[in-house]
Amino acid sequence: MCRLLAYLGPPIQLDKILFEPSHSLIAQSYQPREMEVALLNADGFGLSWYHATQQTEPFIYRNTQPIWNDINLPQICRYVESGCVLAHVRSATPGLAVDLHNCQPFRDGALTFIHNGFIENFRYTLYRSIRERLCDRAYHVIHGLTDSEHIFALLLHELETHPDLSLAQGLAKTLQILAALAQRQRVRVAANIILSDGQQLIAARFDTAGADPSLYWLQDHPSFPGAVLIASEPLFEANWVTCPPASLVLVEPTCEIQTYPLPFSDPDSSLAVPLAS
Repeated sequence: MCRLLAYLGPPIQLDKILFEPSHSLIAQSYQPREMEVALLNADGFGLSWYHATQQTEPFIYRNTQPIWNDINLPQICRYVESGCVLAHVRSATPGLAVDLHNCQPFRDGALTFIHNGFIENFRYTLYRSIRERLCDRAYHVIHGLTDSEHIFALLLHELETHPDLSLAQGLAKTLQILAALAQRQRVRVAANIILSDGQQLIAARFDTAGADPSLYWLQDHPSFPGAVLIASEPLFEANWVTCPPASLVLVEPTCEIQTYPLPFSDPDSSLAVPLAS
């Protein structure tokens, strides 16, 4: 299991969210409190941020080192300001390489994506099933070997082939398809996901076995006024809200939060998530 962090709100120096909290993502990389499996998140890390004033593609910084070993990161985080940030520390699935292509966030155009979870025995279960569904554009986005990147590609496929879907609906549809594929193969899929286009955050807490990995949000805290944080573990003592199991969390550009249940049973059924950009 990995650890996730996202921020949406007024532009802020990255070190305020990555380094300064008492249980920061740095601390969670070597001393996580709510990991289901593994003890460390030392198999690489990455972060993405959107320019505070310009409409440009998000910036990505990734490294195969443990996050605590990167001597450049503290200086980068003191210099960079952003109003939309995603960050990820990786605990690799046994047998998968510690390779830059396997580090997150993944990006396509304006979209950034991070994932915590797994597909059980991925290479021997859903690997082929997912790839066979993909349109050419989504297929060629895959550069690594992880289940995470394949889930991202499946999301891109849904958005490409169903352009009427919002990002939230696309993510819900993707997880619905994964649930159906997992049921056929009788395997477990756990997928905590955070997705952004720089204007909003969309998060999912999802596990076909019902043991959803931890995920929390914090809204308009005095230390981060007018902002929302989403994290695998609380960064500090505060009134963090647990994301409901089997649900989608939408953080709007205004930082208002809405939650919706995720439909699992039929990949062709209608979605409860509203059609919004």
